[in-house]
Amino acid sequence: MASIDRFNDHCWKDVVPEADMRLYRRFRRETFVGPAPAMLAIDLYNAVYKGGPRPPSEIDDEFPNTCGIFAHQAIEPTKRLFAAARAAQLPVFYCTQDRRANNRPPGAVSTRRQGRAPEVEDHAIHEAFTPHANDVVIHKQRASVFQGTPILSHLQLLGLRSLIVCGESTSGCVRASVVDAYSAGFHVTLVEECTFDRAELTHKVNLFDLHHKYVDVMHLDEVEAHLAGQSKRG
Repeated sequence: MASIDRFNDHCWKDVVPEADMRLYRRFRRETFVGPAPAMLAIDLYNAVYKGGPRPPSEIDDEFPNTCGIFAHQAIEPTKRLFAAARAAQLPVFYCTQDRRANNRPPGAVSTRRQGRAPEVEDHAIHEAFTPHANDVVIHKQRASVFQGTPILSHLQLLGLRSLIVCGESTSGCVRASVVDAYSAGFHVTLVEECTFDRAELTHKVNLFDLHHKYVDVMHLDEVEAHLAGQSKRG
């Protein structure tokens, strides 16, 4: 749990003006990992790592949809989060784009981005985060993992009440998914170091807004400490 005086102790402090901090002051609260959690990894697929740890603006023409350096900076923190979640025996869910044949009509897409069509392997889960046998991989067609997929029934079946979320992009599929999760009654913890976007400003501003309105943005070490305690209790 993070105290209310550390509510804005996050990456957006250098881009959000003090006047806006005051404007959002009524959202300040203690943050925590909710009860009966699962881990949800959003769109950790190959395309976002292509081109290596370079600025996306430099490699986008060759590698559309890459998050470049921001994706690569999040690899080790995200591996730590997976390790903590598995040690605590949390159910683990992934999501990625549905690439099966005959799966949708024209126009049913996640975003309005234009450009060449991705290859099938672009949406395979990156090798750093290979799913285990008991994990669940959800194939989605829209930005939100909750739109038109069975994830809600799966979470209800397992008696889960909270989500610990990582992945990309903060402004896109992460945002759409966590807002839907909040609207469905789940407590959502979004792990700052394990979440990323194609542009740093977009990432920070969306984290700030989501934190105040819908989710608890927490640092990796806070979540690890909570899960370590849960492991001991288990």
